Amino acid sequence: MIRTLALLAPLLWAGPALAQTIDLSQGGPVDITANDGIEWRQAEQVVVARGGARAERAGTAVDAARLLARYRPLPGAAPAAPGNEALGGSNEIWRLEAEGSVRISTATDVATGDRAVYDMDQSVLVLSGRNISLTTPQQAITARDSLEYWTQRRMAVARGNALVVTEDGRRITADVLVAYLLEDANNPQAAAARAAPRPGTQGAASPPPGQGRLDRVELFGNVEIRSAEEVVRGDRGVYSAETGQARLLGNVRITRGQNQINGQEALVNLNTGVSRLVGQPGQ
Repeated sequence: MIRTLALLAPLLWAGPALAQTIDLSQGGPVDITANDGIEWRQAEQVVVARGGARAERAGTAVDAARLLARYRPLPGAAPAAPGNEALGGSNEIWRLEAEGSVRISTATDVATGDRAVYDMDQSVLVLSGRNISLTTPQQAITARDSLEYWTQRRMAVARGNALVVTEDGRRITADVLVAYLLEDANNPQAAAARAAPRPGTQGAASPPPGQGRLDRVELFGNVEIRSAEEVVRGDRGVYSAETGQARLLGNVRITRGQNQINGQEALVNLNTGVSRLVGQPGQ
């Protein structure tokens, strides 16, 4: 038997939806359904849904074996009389927790993990457990320990064997990586940046617009950037998807086929195949 319930989520963004990115913080009701029942714990201010549980809001769906929706009275709402509390218009969800085979999806993006927590106030999703991933049409991000996705900041933080696989087949790995995504296509500055051709890609098809496309990646610990032609390794670095350029620092190794060169700093253009290696500062 499927049971349903609707609660409000806090309204943090008054404008139209930018893209089909994962976001549960844009106000309006959150619809909760479950196959094995929905439990309302008034004293704890939490709703528990079990068995094929789903929470859905404005095109973003959360599926899991168990869902916990923590709620609170709306600001300014009059306190209800004891025994006469009600869900719905007088309360709002501020935190959503999912457990067991979690899948969070929109029309274009999918996130997975054993456990997920979405903080409505901060607009942040934290995934943990096994099979952690965040997949968009432009790239896939995976991690062993945890993955944070900050919706409004357009930022993903992956920890533990973190990996980004881009749409052009480049693999970027590190102990910890921070991926920054571009703004929505309606942003004039983002549109102007996309109008300039990427070095080494003149004449190629334009990358897809919209939020979710990779801008840059900051890398920390056991960094490796792998393309079809070469592998670049170092202790830390930064990669720009717009230019195809990477800067790596500390124990840098550039490998092409059977050849390898070492140094302390490297500037690598993965589009043109031109690299500049520095042995020591100033050399």
